[in-house]
Amino acid sequence: MLGLVGALSLTTVATAQEYTASDKAHEIAQKNLIIDTHIDVPYRLNKDWEDVTRATERGDFDYPRAKQGGLNVPFMSIYIPAQLEQTPGASYQLAHQLIDSMEALAWRAPQKFAMAYSVDQVMQQQERGVISIALGMENGSPIEGDLKNLHEFYNRGIRYITLAHSQSNHISDSSYDIRRQWNGLSPFGKELVKEMNNVGVMIDISHVSDEAFWQAVELSEVPVIASHSSLRKYTPGFERNMSDEMIKGLAKNGGVIMINFGSSFVTQQANRYGDIVRKQIAAINEQYGEGSEEAEKRIAEVRAKNPFPFATLEEVLNHIDHVKNLVGIDYIGIGSDYDGVGDSLPVGLKDVSTYPNLVQGLLDRGYSEEEIEKILYKNLVRVWREVETYAANH
Repeated sequence: MLGLVGALSLTTVATAQEYTASDKAHEIAQKNLIIDTHIDVPYRLNKDWEDVTRATERGDFDYPRAKQGGLNVPFMSIYIPAQLEQTPGASYQLAHQLIDSMEALAWRAPQKFAMAYSVDQVMQQQERGVISIALGMENGSPIEGDLKNLHEFYNRGIRYITLAHSQSNHISDSSYDIRRQWNGLSPFGKELVKEMNNVGVMIDISHVSDEAFWQAVELSEVPVIASHSSLRKYTPGFERNMSDEMIKGLAKNGGVIMINFGSSFVTQQANRYGDIVRKQIAAINEQYGEGSEEAEKRIAEVRAKNPFPFATLEEVLNHIDHVKNLVGIDYIGIGSDYDGVGDSLPVGLKDVSTYPNLVQGLLDRGYSEEEIEKILYKNLVRVWREVETYAANH
């Protein structure tokens, strides 16, 4: 059973817990597909290379841990920093390099990994026992205003595109950017959404502004996804997460919200932590002089007294519960953001070996196996197939 197996240090925000999954939870994780639509391995390896075909000391993903957790289909994020759009060609080049790195991974360890370009391929590769590497592009800036590039990236395996990232780009406004130059999608962005439908690339509305979300849902002829978002209900004022009204709109569209595990997406305390600590540090630097011995001493004290308030598995489950209660079980998936949120992952969900803990938590809350299977893969597969079918007919 899921339970407390070791009380660790208590903080003012939560009791740290460790979780143990039952044999049944492990069995469910191993026998079913697990699709996680957002894992940031490509950019991690680009900055700090390790051989993830073997156990690694760093990061949240490697082959042994993925097998232990039952992960079959990691959507590897082709993440493109927003500032690269200021340099023509830079986003495009990095995207191809990151795709190259994933193809190289599959070629180096064909008994462990294989590229995946369709639902049918994913299913076949599950039978063979290899992990399918699917690709999603986080930030549409590599399209560079040319629909030919969309087709090119589709041919290289990109199966969803997050329209924007941390800044407004030539496609869409960003939830993080106070500049709303397009009031949603740009004219090219609206054209791109329709062409993504025609080509067979899922539209990802994580990171975009609310206006862009509603416009994308209105324009798309097929369901859209939020590849790694959680709920604004638990993080008031954090536009990067989705409001209840948006979740209802997503469900009406037939789409899926893939729950992000990062603590700052899961709880208000973690979400506000950085701002609060930064303000205290700024005040110390102003009073004592940045870099001074006294300032450094006081900053160290602030950090010691204010440990990061990690979320827990239970709080992640609250997000899943809320979506289920709001719109039903058919619109929930997993978009962990492993290797993308640094040391901010919840207790009980620290890396790709821990999906059985999530399964156990769902069992403990009364979810049926059929409902758990929908969350693990069936809901996303439904959308992916609809996108494939629409493109095949257009």
